[in-house]
Amino acid sequence: MDDAKTTMAAPVHVVDPPEPPKPHRGCDVCAALVGERTEAARVGNWSKVADANVEIGRHKGADASHSGRDR
Repeated sequence: MDDAKTTMAAPVHVVDPPEPPKPHRGCDVCAALVGERTEAARVGNWSKVADANVEIGRHKGADASHSGRDR
């Protein structure tokens, strides 16, 4: 017999993904990014969906014109 370890690995805990960032109403950049995200999700390009989410989140934080506006 060999001395191979036969115990199971620790369990994997799966959680729901975080909510995607919400675009600001009336922002053309946010609208374009949401369009890209929607199309990427439609074709199953989850990497591009994640990229669009990052861009929306960064755009909101970097653009002073969004401060104080409703989402």
